[in-house]
Amino acid sequence: MRSQSGLNLFNWRDPKIKTLHITWVAFFLSFVVWFSHAPLLVFIQEAFDLSSQQVKALLILNVALTIPARIIVGMMVDKFGPRSVYSALLMISSVICIGFATADSYVSLALFRFLLGFVGAGFVIGIRMVGEWFPAKQVGLAEGIYGGWGNFGSAAGAMTLPGIALLIGGENGWRYALGLTGVIAGLYGFLYYRVARNTPEGATYFKPKKTGGLEVTSRKDLYLYLLMNIPMYLALASLGYKLSPAGVQLLTWQTTYVLWGLLVLLFAVQSRQIWLVNREHLRAGVPELEKYEFKQVAILDLAYFVTFGSELAVVSMLPLFFLETFDGLNAVQAGLLASGFAFMNLVSRPTGGHFSDKMGRRNSLMFLVGGLAVGYLVLSQIDSDWWIPAAVIATMACSFFVQAGEGAVFAVVPLVKRRMTGQIAGMAGAYGNVGAVAYLTALSYVDYSTFFLIIAGSAALVFFICAFMDEPKGRIAERLPDGTVHLISVE
Repeated sequence: MRSQSGLNLFNWRDPKIKTLHITWVAFFLSFVVWFSHAPLLVFIQEAFDLSSQQVKALLILNVALTIPARIIVGMMVDKFGPRSVYSALLMISSVICIGFATADSYVSLALFRFLLGFVGAGFVIGIRMVGEWFPAKQVGLAEGIYGGWGNFGSAAGAMTLPGIALLIGGENGWRYALGLTGVIAGLYGFLYYRVARNTPEGATYFKPKKTGGLEVTSRKDLYLYLLMNIPMYLALASLGYKLSPAGVQLLTWQTTYVLWGLLVLLFAVQSRQIWLVNREHLRAGVPELEKYEFKQVAILDLAYFVTFGSELAVVSMLPLFFLETFDGLNAVQAGLLASGFAFMNLVSRPTGGHFSDKMGRRNSLMFLVGGLAVGYLVLSQIDSDWWIPAAVIATMACSFFVQAGEGAVFAVVPLVKRRMTGQIAGMAGAYGNVGAVAYLTALSYVDYSTFFLIIAGSAALVFFICAFMDEPKGRIAERLPDGTVHLISVE
């Protein structure tokens, strides 16, 4: 199969095609492990006699660690390389997944589910890997294939794991199904380390001068960077509130207050670390050739907030939306109708990356975010008078713009600053989770129609903000360890 960008996806003799395939499979398995509990919750709830509040707590815990994990893993990728970090993530996640499968109490279930939020950081690793192997004219499509095909892991798990649990049978069938995903991920971690390489032969793997924060190139960018970190801590504080007695009652108020205090302390520590990372070169002055605009990173963060953030939120509520809007549907039918939203990932995200390669980075992002805003505006008008197939078509059309927008965002990420791609991807990826927390919080206070309007309004705002994004320059300047400057083409 040869794409319009000239990628022959069946040419395994091409090292970059082989790298793309083994890397999207790694992401696919990380998503299978991350969301393996979702289709098996009915078995888990029965086995532990869980209340609905306890089940909700497990769902919240599953995404809580992902926000900081994506930032931390992004730094590790830039320092140690995607090959080692992806292998380690899969193998560590394997152990945690098996721990969840063998848990004997609700407390251990909750602990292992919280720790498995770590595997959600796998996405940012492959962004750097694929960015190293593909030229700029193909990187958008390649990143889209990586993200779209890998993202399908959650849907694949939902389609297969209940059947495996029932096939094994018995009261522990769900445990074996979960454990199997962990074993496969661990074995693939070993395989990935043996087969993958960080860069093409002869290429240099550029690393940041310091770790602990992004290197910015002006004081204005430093202040903007610090400002952009605040929403991530607010999202974590919101998750803490949901776990408090005011929410699912997993934490006491005393523990919640301690958690909030730790978040304030962590923000202060991180802010100081960011200042230390940037202090010397900002005082000395950054050469013009090595400068980049942090506003590009900020705009990509906001774009991923409304694209992936809205996808996570909508996928969580769409089955219930169909069930409550249309009379005569049962839970299974509503779930099948809603599944089309996530299923579109297979084609939408690569298409968004292809648009970015062909239409220009800014123009494609504005087009797709604008289409997303219109799509959610249409969804806000759906009511019981709609013909159900028309509602499904409107939902899938909206999902195309949502997921294509995600592909367009990560078509730009590797082109901003090569040696910090992992950190930039980590921050953008974390903003996707921040968006999900924000939208789901809004949903708890408003009806479905207003919920969709909120997403549409925020997307319209981001559409106008995207107009200020600069197209990536023709070349990225990276400094080698010996002090010489190397120019990387992004054209």
